[in-house]
Amino acid sequence: MPYTLNQLLNRLSFRQLQVFRTVYVRQNYSRAAEELGLTQPAVSAQIRQLEQTLGQPVFEYVGKQLYVTAAGEQLMLAVRAIFADLERLQMELAELQGQVRGELRLAAVSTAQYVVPYLLEGFLKQYPQIEVRLRVVNRAQAVERLNENRDDLVIMGMVPDSRSLSSMPFLDNEMVPVVRADDPLLHQANLTPQGFLDAGLLIREPGSGTRHALEDWCSRRRLSLKPKMELGSNAAIRHGIIAGLGVAVLPKLSISAELRLGELAIPDLDGFPLRRSWCTVYPSSKHPTPVMQAFLDYVRNNLNSHYSRIYGDIANR
Repeated sequence: MPYTLNQLLNRLSFRQLQVFRTVYVRQNYSRAAEELGLTQPAVSAQIRQLEQTLGQPVFEYVGKQLYVTAAGEQLMLAVRAIFADLERLQMELAELQGQVRGELRLAAVSTAQYVVPYLLEGFLKQYPQIEVRLRVVNRAQAVERLNENRDDLVIMGMVPDSRSLSSMPFLDNEMVPVVRADDPLLHQANLTPQGFLDAGLLIREPGSGTRHALEDWCSRRRLSLKPKMELGSNAAIRHGIIAGLGVAVLPKLSISAELRLGELAIPDLDGFPLRRSWCTVYPSSKHPTPVMQAFLDYVRNNLNSHYSRIYGDIANR
């Protein structure tokens, strides 16, 4: 017979829920024990007590692989809500004391990793008691994390067309054609976009925002896109161009060092640069925490200084 609410409150502890959440995320008892500073038997004991209280298993082994049960998935939904409410309470109590403190969870698409440090530098000077966790993902992963509400904010360029999302553009993202500095294309008269694309295009994996933007642009201009090679990061593409594997379209910010060193160059090509905006994005139904709102306000109130700081710093290197 299921326990009443009072019986559950008497038997459950926040420590058990914390251990459960860590095992759920790590998918492994040993790694969870290491993160929590516990022994593996101690973690197993906490999970066992939790399962006895719930009357059903939350994890199960098939062979040597740990899986979450249906009860475990339901429990995780509740645990996320409980811990989110506790974090909000902590922030609101700090706010009553005239402070803004707590954790800010950010996810940024890979191209935005060149921008986010500039935002955080000034923000953390203003709010030194805030801790930031930043995860770098591709666009497909960013959309997935938005759908699952796993972060406070996602920073991305191509925001899904959805009324369920709130977004705020804050900085231009210029995407430019890129070749090796000694590529003959730089001296080719009347180079066309199609001619450039046919010169051995290196491209990101499906799900990348850079690739999505280029595919969208080519579709609107009725250009043929036949990549020579698919690479999993902008860094790999940069090195591929330097090695002579081909050409690419990349965010200008991502090649600033190579432009300065004379390793890469930007040919003059009709239709470029492609202009997109980086945006802060979160589900519309989400009520911003004080920490989240402080970051949004900081970004909004410093739009001009962000642009001059980031692009000016790169231009002067």
